[in-house]
Amino acid sequence: MKNLSVDWTDALAGLVFILFGLIFGIQSLGLEIGTTFRMGPGYFPLVLSGLLLLLGGLIVASAIHDRGGEGVGTLAWRGMLFILPAPIFFGLTVRGLGFVPAIFLTTLVAALASFKMRLPWAIALAAGVTVFATLVFSYGLGLPFRRFGPWLDF
Repeated sequence: MKNLSVDWTDALAGLVFILFGLIFGIQSLGLEIGTTFRMGPGYFPLVLSGLLLLLGGLIVASAIHDRGGEGVGTLAWRGMLFILPAPIFFGLTVRGLGFVPAIFLTTLVAALASFKMRLPWAIALAAGVTVFATLVFSYGLGLPFRRFGPWLDF
């Protein structure tokens, strides 16, 4: 039998997925589940719980086997510092700035996570994503949100 090793980084990541799966599962127990065609408020958290538990189990299982290759390497700190706060920034500014400036700035910040991304290309990417998202969500789906918020009313 081969000597099995454990990749603790993957194992801990899998356990985090399992933890969130359990949280969503427990939270959905007190809500009406409904059916696939008439979903209740507990349906989505229950499905999300199952997916997170399955994914977490697969990640933990893959962390426990013979690793012939090398490790992952160093963490991409720049990526984490730009990517992780981007949705939080969007959530905190979308009501005040409005959808268009919030999505533009969020995309711009996230684009700068890569060392290869240059500012002119990041601005072009942010403009493209903003135009696309505005066309889809505002005009296509007709979602009721302000394109420009009260912070920009002069």
